[in-house]
Amino acid sequence: MNAEDMIMISVDDHVVEPPDMFDGHIPDKYRDQAPKVIKLDDGSDVWTFNDAIIPNIGLNAVAGRPKEEYGIEPTAFDEIRPGTYDIHERIKDMNAGGILASMNFPSFPGFSGRQFASAKDKDLALAVLRAYNDWHIDDWAGTYPGRMIPMALPILWDADLCADEVRRVAKKGCHSLTFTENPATLGYPSFHDEYWDPLWTAVCDEQVVVSIHLGSSGQLTMTAPNAPIDVMITLQPMNICQAAADLLWSRVIKKFPGIKFALSEGGTGWIPYFLDRVDRTYDMHHLWTGQDFGGKLPSEVFREHFLTCFISDPVGVSLRNLIGIDNIAWECDYPHSDSSWPTAPEELAAVADGVPDSDLNKITYENAMRWYSFDPFAHRAREQCTVGALRAEAGDHDVSIRSRDKGRFERSNSVEIGKLAGSATA
Repeated sequence: MNAEDMIMISVDDHVVEPPDMFDGHIPDKYRDQAPKVIKLDDGSDVWTFNDAIIPNIGLNAVAGRPKEEYGIEPTAFDEIRPGTYDIHERIKDMNAGGILASMNFPSFPGFSGRQFASAKDKDLALAVLRAYNDWHIDDWAGTYPGRMIPMALPILWDADLCADEVRRVAKKGCHSLTFTENPATLGYPSFHDEYWDPLWTAVCDEQVVVSIHLGSSGQLTMTAPNAPIDVMITLQPMNICQAAADLLWSRVIKKFPGIKFALSEGGTGWIPYFLDRVDRTYDMHHLWTGQDFGGKLPSEVFREHFLTCFISDPVGVSLRNLIGIDNIAWECDYPHSDSSWPTAPEELAAVADGVPDSDLNKITYENAMRWYSFDPFAHRAREQCTVGALRAEAGDHDVSIRSRDKGRFERSNSVEIGKLAGSATA
């Protein structure tokens, strides 16, 4: 399929929360204690909450920066693209990149909201978390209906309250809950504990997908403290592999047959081996371990419950039928360092060369719509949703590669929309 003819929904992007996000959402009694942005002596902008300093790390917002400037240093808002934190600029960036819709994971609260959960005052934590969810659903996603798949943060410290929050946000049209890949590492009961049953009941009742992003447990796979950072980056998908095994063998899948999980930013190439391994494990060991999937193989059960996602995964695309074509979705990862914005359509078209249009449509938008109960065509004619139509709408929106110069986000060299992904940095 020609890149310009694709319809693209990204199930994993990120928002850098703007400083004024709590205005109009936090109750007055908690206004002075709500998270705030301050500027440090080094010029970086950081969030403060619960006596903690929470910077925005460079790799979290490098869209439009040259690769030689990628890094993990704290940044300021004037050093990153406005599209990372301004919804109007984000839509312009999405149009320029040919992306119809996007689901955005949080930044400063942590992917599972652990920064809020760590507050000793749980009434404050609850007020802040609900204010965040209202901002995300009503302001960030609600400003442009049909362009954002809304997502809510969980209440980790109380499963009953978390269930209540799922039901509250579902009434607002939110069918995605971001969650940790391993609650045990955060000091909460594991996936194997009945503690979470009220939450699992709520997400099943409300058709809410539990979206699990790698790194949401606060830990990433690392071999040694002095190993190169490249080791950690390479092994990131292993966190998602661990979460998949934990959940697949857990009691959750068996007790809650309607539950749905999404494995975000974990790639897909490893999944065929994983499915072979779980099937063999079941065949060789279930008689003494007591596992029982009711006459189904674990691989079949996996395909009933898990959505997998990739950015650019030639191996996974070639093995798509071993994974399950109804279980794969595409992600852009804007504005993180793995993203190929604004030339993601060209990158995917090259990776998917020879893939039937029916398969590619499932990967690029149909599976996302079905899993997340999301219908952008209710707000926009289908012919206006293609990469080509969106880019025409973007006009001359600037997608230049810009270099940070003296603490500012300044223009360097340009990249034309429509160039192949390999010809531009992201």
